Amino acid sequence: MVSDNTTNQLKAALDECARLREENRRLRTLLGVPEEKTTEHSTLPNGFSLDEKVVIFRGLFRGREDVYPVRWETISGKSGYSPACFNEWVRPLCGKPRVKCSECENRKLLPVTDVVINSHLIGKHTIGVYPLLSDETCWFLAVDFDKATWTEDARAFVKTCDEMAVPSALERSRSGNGGHIWIFFESPIVVCQEN
Repeated sequence: MVSDNTTNQLKAALDECARLREENRRLRTLLGVPEEKTTEHSTLPNGFSLDEKVVIFRGLFRGREDVYPVRWETISGKSGYSPACFNEWVRPLCGKPRVKCSECENRKLLPVTDVVINSHLIGKHTIGVYPLLSDETCWFLAVDFDKATWTEDARAFVKTCDEMAVPSALERSRSGNGGHIWIFFESPIVVCQEN
């Protein structure tokens, strides 16, 4: 049985998704991008269970399974992502901020699980993905547009994707001053090749 708190969090997450879908529609209109060209992966119909959403999320944002980054933010507003660690801030195991995580002898990286993704989807924390796999392949491409001309640049990129019959999904960046275009592959592609 689902608790009232989980139900409320899920409702809040779904309301936020609806708000973001509306913002995406507004951005597509602003960029002159037809809706049907950018919604293939970006909009999910309501009615999916949280477990189904986890499966869909894992199917799109495939990356390393042995580790994932978690978003952090300081009181002063500085933010970033760091690998999730079981021992983070656990004294005396964690030497932050004196010892860098990459140099910590007690670092115990956490794997991606359905519970982690579930928590991300309901807003408990924000995770990222390390897309480059050990065989130097990846399942998706994300292009970041954040300069003053980001709308024109994103419009040109989406137009090129459309001309090449490459499905793409546009989203507004967290800051609101840029955007990301996502392209998902049916199979992993090689990122780096040795000559």
